Amino acid sequence: MSSRSRQEEPTSYGLQPPAVPAPATGDAPAPAGGHEPTAARPPHARTETGADPQTGAGRLIGGRYRLLERLGAGGMGTVWRARDEVVERDVAVKEPQVPPNLGAAERRTAFLRIEREARAAARIDHPSVVTIHDVVTEGGRPWIVMELLRGKSLAELLDEGTLAPAEAARIGLAVLGALAAAHEAGVLHRDVKPGNVMVGRHDRVVLTDFGIAQVEGEQKLTETGAFIGSPEYIAPERVLGRRPGPESDLWSLGIMLYQAVEGVSPFRRQTTPSTLQAVLLAELPPPQNAGELTGLITGLLRKEPEGRLTAQAAQPLLHTLTLPVPPPPPTLRHPSAEPAGPAAATRQPVWRRNPRVSVAVAAAVALTVTAVTVVLTNQDDLPDGWKRYDEYRMNLSVAAPADWTITTEDDLGGENGPYRGTRYTSPKGDVSLLVDRKEKVTETPRAVADRWKQESEAAVPPTGGKPSVVGIESATHQGRDAAVVTESYSENSEGAPRRFRKVLIVTTSGQERLTLGVNLPDGKSARKTADDLLGKARASFRIRNL
Repeated sequence: MSSRSRQEEPTSYGLQPPAVPAPATGDAPAPAGGHEPTAARPPHARTETGADPQTGAGRLIGGRYRLLERLGAGGMGTVWRARDEVVERDVAVKEPQVPPNLGAAERRTAFLRIEREARAAARIDHPSVVTIHDVVTEGGRPWIVMELLRGKSLAELLDEGTLAPAEAARIGLAVLGALAAAHEAGVLHRDVKPGNVMVGRHDRVVLTDFGIAQVEGEQKLTETGAFIGSPEYIAPERVLGRRPGPESDLWSLGIMLYQAVEGVSPFRRQTTPSTLQAVLLAELPPPQNAGELTGLITGLLRKEPEGRLTAQAAQPLLHTLTLPVPPPPPTLRHPSAEPAGPAAATRQPVWRRNPRVSVAVAAAVALTVTAVTVVLTNQDDLPDGWKRYDEYRMNLSVAAPADWTITTEDDLGGENGPYRGTRYTSPKGDVSLLVDRKEKVTETPRAVADRWKQESEAAVPPTGGKPSVVGIESATHQGRDAAVVTESYSENSEGAPRRFRKVLIVTTSGQERLTLGVNLPDGKSARKTADDLLGKARASFRIRNL
């Protein structure tokens, strides 16, 4: 391993062969808070309380919890193994840590987040959620007392090798159950990742660290400018600042399952900005080692939250993958049948599954086949060399040549309402296809086109060049009135070569204007080329919630 931290490594790193983790021996307790261990502080480093973290053992917290050893630390605090001297049992105690340079308000927010973590986990009743025993105040800070989990985090297991799909499904099923119980209790975890999943004794799987959970009905605690969560596991809608929901946690579960079987996190990049950009724009690399988990993983990692698998749909699929395959029944031979011999020994046995299992397997296969059929059907009707893109930022999908460059052109704070756009540009850079969506537009498509024509033709270039020539045609798209504008124009008044563009305009009942247009050099064949390009793009232009 390089000396760089895991966060600084590229997305891809060496895959190791599938390995089912050995049962935990219990000799090495792991942090109950799910934090990955960090480097120890220098020998004389001090916490804000003045105690040396390496010699803090022996302190009594809350009058009953004796600190025994430091287990690990994370951004929110240090986790200790402690002894509850009242009931004589070992527990985990989470000590809050805040940088000494924080102001009073920021310190208060950090402590409130610790208290919220305890409340969030305590209100969830599920065996795969860490149990909260107590919250005590010591030195003006809240300390969380929880069950001591002995085992390894999923992150530690993945350092040893990837998991077989069946083992990943078992862990995923437990985490999904914990998330479903949390969502039912009005809690969003918001930080599902391998480091926050403990795999302990007796095959128990526990979701930990509700430190940044969002609890329904409680005020948000996000500090100004703070980035909440682990970038590579954050759902696209959260990156865009949209209100998260249960489907955002399910996206994170999908990333975790992908990493468990593939050995890589699909959207991790060298920096946080590039990682977030990959979450938004990069396509999911097809899983190569997921086996029967493939359909479920891709279903959880659909960019649009509305299209993702729900917990109710994912649960039976994961459950099916964890069921043991029954052995073949004994072969029954009639006395008059030919004796068993080498030929008989090579015959394939007929497997008989439990009827309920067969139904579940059939349902899972049917779902997978349906998903694949949709993908194949959608791709088969595209022109050669073209590719479909799901522009979830604008609630639409469109097709463009697969080798064209993609750039985003968003302006979320314009005077006339938010604007979002994506441009697809040819390798030579002279032809482009632009799709955009603008809010707060009340005009009809024809009215938008008429205003375009008036403004363009009135803008005569000061140098005496040719003014724009605009044509308008009435059209329809997805059953709604639309307009098509063609324009021959100069890009500036300095005698630049003229350009030609053709644009489809559609407006929605929700006061939004959408356009799909092509732009290319003007000339004898410009109109024919524009007609061909726009026609191909329109065939796959689908607007949601129209």
